Amino acid sequence: MVGRVLNAKNTYNQLEDIHGRLSAVQAGDLIVGALGHRNALHGYEGIVPKAVSKGSTLNLLNLGGVIGECVSHNPDVGPPFELEILGQVLVYPEFNSRVGKLANIAQKALSEVPNAPRVPVIYIAGTCMNSGKTSVACILIRKLTQAGYRVGGAKLTGVSLIRDILAMRDYGAELSLDFTDTGVVSSSMETATQTSRILFSELGSKGVQIVVAETGDGIMGEYGVQAILADKDLMARSAGFVLCANDPAGVAGALHDLQNTYGIATDVVAGPATDNRVGTRFVEREFSIPAINARTRPDALGELLLERVGGKSGVRA
Repeated sequence: MVGRVLNAKNTYNQLEDIHGRLSAVQAGDLIVGALGHRNALHGYEGIVPKAVSKGSTLNLLNLGGVIGECVSHNPDVGPPFELEILGQVLVYPEFNSRVGKLANIAQKALSEVPNAPRVPVIYIAGTCMNSGKTSVACILIRKLTQAGYRVGGAKLTGVSLIRDILAMRDYGAELSLDFTDTGVVSSSMETATQTSRILFSELGSKGVQIVVAETGDGIMGEYGVQAILADKDLMARSAGFVLCANDPAGVAGALHDLQNTYGIATDVVAGPATDNRVGTRFVEREFSIPAINARTRPDALGELLLERVGGKSGVRA
């Protein structure tokens, strides 16, 4: 749908274009977005309204153009942009036709590829948003690529935004996809497992040898990460599991939850909890698990996962 921006903001005031470039949004701008929900601890909580009509006032919920009704917000991002809804976008798929059809994100969405090769996956999960997951994904993609693998990147859950999968491509992924490619604006418990299967099948069909998959938000969030962790088929594809955490308490809680709720053994802890020796010492002393920071020790992190991959997947090029 199309909306006219009604207010000005000086924080969290940008919007992605179709190429991933962020542009500042000003009052009076016309923007195109899609209806979706958001449940972000460090951002907006928003819902899909029961009804929308021309002239309705809704909110811009994220940098990717997701539109909904904001019901709460984090003070750091300020109140959201307000949008006057002008109408729905039309597409004209038939040559020379003047009869428009309502545009929908599900048009041309990916579906599961029959008999696609089953590709091993390195999963990256976090205690919360902004816990370093994308940085870890990018480092691992680069190291795997340098080691001779054909690597695919995937963002399995979250709210539509192409920034992270573009970063994966920048670091060497042959192809990177996210749940939006399957026709989903905002992931959920109901959609997450099926969209993950679709992404893995598409990547496998394109010839990648291993997938680095980031789960957006946290393992206790509301975007369906728990459904993925509980899915035995998806977890059986695992060639490595990385936990990103913001602090030692988060590490302790997450490791306990992963092991006791899902039976998942973590290979390495990364993220802000490992920014210096205080956190790494705690993790390695208390849990006997490697703690490696992606920013300060990227080579060590990459080598550890390369060892895991070589031992579990047998896909070394």
